[in-house]
Amino acid sequence: MAVTYLLLARLPEGRLSAFDAYESAVLPLLAEHGGRLERRLRALDDRTEAHLVSFPSDEHVAAYPADPRRSAAAPLLESSEAAIELLAVRDVR
Repeated sequence: MAVTYLLLARLPEGRLSAFDAYESAVLPLLAEHGGRLERRLRALDDRTEAHLVSFPSDEHVAAYPADPRRSAAAPLLESSEAAIELLAVRDVR
């Protein structure tokens, strides 16, 4: 069963370049794990970013953070000092 997540990243002022470096390293890995970045939105002040990401199954979701290339990029995320919130979401119609 397909699953969708909303990721909210709140960035301290001046940390956008570090966060962008992390995103450049890990977002291309999504497709290799069946993931799809549906939307990527950034607040006008560059301090908050939102991603809507879907995966075909929970197994695909689990494989993405387990990818060693993503783990290798973790210091970039840490240096961005981003506060990350990840929410499983569903469509409401």
